Amino acid sequence: MNLQGFNAQEVEPQSSFDPIPAGEYTAMITDSEMKPTKNGAGEYLQLVFDICDGEHEGRKVFARLNLNNPNQTAVEIAQRELSAICHAVGVLTPNDSSDLHDKPMTIKVKIRQSPGYDPQNEISAYKALGGSPGGGSATTKPKASKKPWEK
Repeated sequence: MNLQGFNAQEVEPQSSFDPIPAGEYTAMITDSEMKPTKNGAGEYLQLVFDICDGEHEGRKVFARLNLNNPNQTAVEIAQRELSAICHAVGVLTPNDSSDLHDKPMTIKVKIRQSPGYDPQNEISAYKALGGSPGGGSATTKPKASKKPWEK
């Protein structure tokens, strides 16, 4: 690939991939895609969450929902997680995963440690902004400076 015209002085270098600290963050889904599982026996919905404010604004956190899997327990867990997301953003009957995009919610992030792997972020809860887990509407209190999703 020809890189003529690229000037690294005009682009901020990529930051570390270290996980963000455990805690609650305002985030929204900005991308989603169905992907095959590693063994090819099912599919998962990969969701990309962008942190919307604070020190870690712009960082991404991922969730993978095993919606099509021979393991029925994995499917049930994924469906409960998807339901929590739907409740958090106020879209209870989405037609497509894109219906969940660009709607702010609060996510609770933890750090997962697995033997042989670097620490990773994992989302452990979803809730409406200013609301309870898995319930309420995605509304915010007025703030001095409006976020992109606020009108």
